[in-house]
Amino acid sequence: MVYHNLKALIKGIRACKTVADERALIKQESANIRASFREEDSYARHNNVAKLLYIHMLGSEAHFGQMECLKLVASPRFSDKRLGYLGIMLLLDESQEVLTLVTNSLKNDMNHANMYAVGLALCTFADIASEEMSRDLANEIEKLLGSSNTYIRKKASLCALRVIRKVPDLSDHFIAKAKNLLADRNHGVLLTAITLVTEMCQTDAGCLEEFRNAVPVLVRHLKSLVTTGYSPEHDVSGITDPFLQVKILRLLRLLGKGDEKASETMNDILAQVATNTESTKNVGNSILYETVMTVLEIEADSGLRVMAINILGKFLSNRDNNIRYVALNTLNKVVSIDTNAVQRHRNIILDCLRDGDISIRRRALELSYALINEQNVRILIRELLAFLEVADDEFKLGMTTQICLAAERFAPNKRWHIDTVLRVLRLAGNSVREEILSAFIRLVAHTPELQAYTASKLYTSLRSDISQESLTLAATWILGEYSEAVLEGGLVDEDKPKPITDVELVDLLLSILDSPYANYLTRQFVLTAITKMSSRPTTSSAQQERIANVLLSFTTSPELEIQQRAVEFASLFTLDVRAGVLERMPPPELKATVMGVVSENKPVGSLQPSRDGDLLGDDIATGPSAPVNGHAPVQSNQDLLAEIFGSSSTPALSPAVPAPSQKSTVQDILGLFDSPAASTSTPVQTHAPPLPVSNGASSVFSLPQTQTPPPQPAAQSRLTAYPAYDKNELKITLTPQVLKPGVVNILARFQVMGSTPVTGLNFQAAVPKSQQLQMLPMSNPDVQPGATETQQMRVIAPVGANVRLRLRVAYSVGGRAVQDQVDFNGFPPGLTTGS
Repeated sequence: MVYHNLKALIKGIRACKTVADERALIKQESANIRASFREEDSYARHNNVAKLLYIHMLGSEAHFGQMECLKLVASPRFSDKRLGYLGIMLLLDESQEVLTLVTNSLKNDMNHANMYAVGLALCTFADIASEEMSRDLANEIEKLLGSSNTYIRKKASLCALRVIRKVPDLSDHFIAKAKNLLADRNHGVLLTAITLVTEMCQTDAGCLEEFRNAVPVLVRHLKSLVTTGYSPEHDVSGITDPFLQVKILRLLRLLGKGDEKASETMNDILAQVATNTESTKNVGNSILYETVMTVLEIEADSGLRVMAINILGKFLSNRDNNIRYVALNTLNKVVSIDTNAVQRHRNIILDCLRDGDISIRRRALELSYALINEQNVRILIRELLAFLEVADDEFKLGMTTQICLAAERFAPNKRWHIDTVLRVLRLAGNSVREEILSAFIRLVAHTPELQAYTASKLYTSLRSDISQESLTLAATWILGEYSEAVLEGGLVDEDKPKPITDVELVDLLLSILDSPYANYLTRQFVLTAITKMSSRPTTSSAQQERIANVLLSFTTSPELEIQQRAVEFASLFTLDVRAGVLERMPPPELKATVMGVVSENKPVGSLQPSRDGDLLGDDIATGPSAPVNGHAPVQSNQDLLAEIFGSSSTPALSPAVPAPSQKSTVQDILGLFDSPAASTSTPVQTHAPPLPVSNGASSVFSLPQTQTPPPQPAAQSRLTAYPAYDKNELKITLTPQVLKPGVVNILARFQVMGSTPVTGLNFQAAVPKSQQLQMLPMSNPDVQPGATETQQMRVIAPVGANVRLRLRVAYSVGGRAVQDQVDFNGFPPGLTTGS
């Protein structure tokens, strides 16, 4: 059946009862359209192209109609041109070779006497123009920018925007005409002109200087919009053309940044917009938000900045969660600019911690951390501890880290500092990082006047709750180290000390071994603690004998580390040097352990590396492991793989292979090089404890140390760095170092090219099937301007093969999420031969 027009075809397709019938009908009609095209019937061409475009919209093949669309464009009839240009926009894109044939038609129609024909050509150009077409028609676009017709000027502005995005070098062509457009009275032309100028200023710093003197013109436009009465043509919820107001404010933000003169010109109008704009509707809130962002970006005076932050404070009391979220997010960005102004809204920010929306709670938490200082540390930490009691598990890890970080930086005295960390250990002991535990023990060691107090508090806490792992570890270590202090002075109480006996203390420590919460690590700590306690004069001979029997019972433990400890500790009872070996440790060197910890609002379980998590978008490097859910922690990849990159003499290690089920999933998802051989670092699990543990008796009781970053390859400064990625404000370079033929170490360096930090950087890599890849964790997923973060890789390849990498990055910059993938083949040939 032949359908003579589009309406009949649509009716026939809708009448089909099954998908198979519909496909058959479309296939038959496509064949009829092909046959009609061969007959070169100019009258039927219009109907056939219309039907073909409908078939294309249904998802069926329609590329054979591209040339017919070009013929329609050449027709003198407007209806044919309109359909032809529509077909070109739907069936062609800038990568098609046929596009070169369209250039001449566009040029002819841009000079057409009919403004609507010119509009069709401009609309098509703005949609599909390639770089080559942009260069060919830039002069035509420039000429049309000066047209007397507002309809054409508006469309030409958008075409100029396309040209600049495709060929940034052509920005100079449009500067003069763009300045004239900024003085246009037509709102549509003004809107497109400001969009064009904004793009030019963002693309070329030279253009930014050219348009500085346009600030007074923009201020006049904005003042006119703010003070004008009701205009039915442009009114939106009682506000005149909010879209144009927002565009002007964004351009003013660019022009005023770093320029005091321009900022001075726009200060008054910004204050006027902020005070006169209605905030009861979203339209007004959008303008107020842009005004706030502009004030905070330009060189505004302090009074205007305070007013802007007060507007954000008003947003916090809005019933709309979206507006509250935007306010919190913006305050997070500006808190470093004017902390005192944000402090005025502290109470309402703390109220947001109890909001039902988890996103608002998360942003309020981040802002609360930034507000802590010496004056309010007691109040804010008290509020955060209260929230920690009821917080979701995913918040606890970040909260414990940030609370302890704030306590370390702003504590009014050491007693308060210790009490705060003790409260954290009691409330969320299963969500505490290893560094925090190490820093706490170090703090106690350096505070002899509070050692008895701390040991007493931990004894009481451990008796009431044995389920919090970090609390158990801290209590076990400190009670073992300072047992005589608590036995001699008793438990520190409000009224008077309450004495305890060595039997009670040993009973408490041994009860940990039998508890359901005991794990590999806690058992090691308990054995160490009771052995140290046995050498103290406050421990009776009966309890010393009891401890010796306990140690003997563990000499046959199936857990190798525990068995070795028990054997070594038991042998100390027969040696005269026992008292010297087990004496109290000297205070270790103070280190800012917690200061380097990056807070992440993640559940504790996320610290456990998954075998295929890196490839599936999880964290590549989550930092040192922490005790998780009562099980032994996972040791960091950084420790386990550091030796790979330590020296050229270290033998290459084979990368860990994912479990079969996960391996297939990873291959299916990435498909890098058709069959990925390796990608982001594969975690290796071990049960080695992260806190003070060693096989030698003389060093068993050393205090916890922070993990050090992996050593850099020697002579790195003499090696060549190859650029691998440089866009979206991030630059990545790769520096190879050949250890031996077939084994190449690669140091990836990450730098920010702008002034905005890159956060949450996730870097992944894959190599061809014939090669193997091993990776260490990144030094820091947040890259600050002026800083350089690193990540080390090792590629094992056949000698003589070229090292090829497929790199995938995901990060946030300036609130914008970026995901990108590049293929890197920039290393010199013969790299793997060592030549």
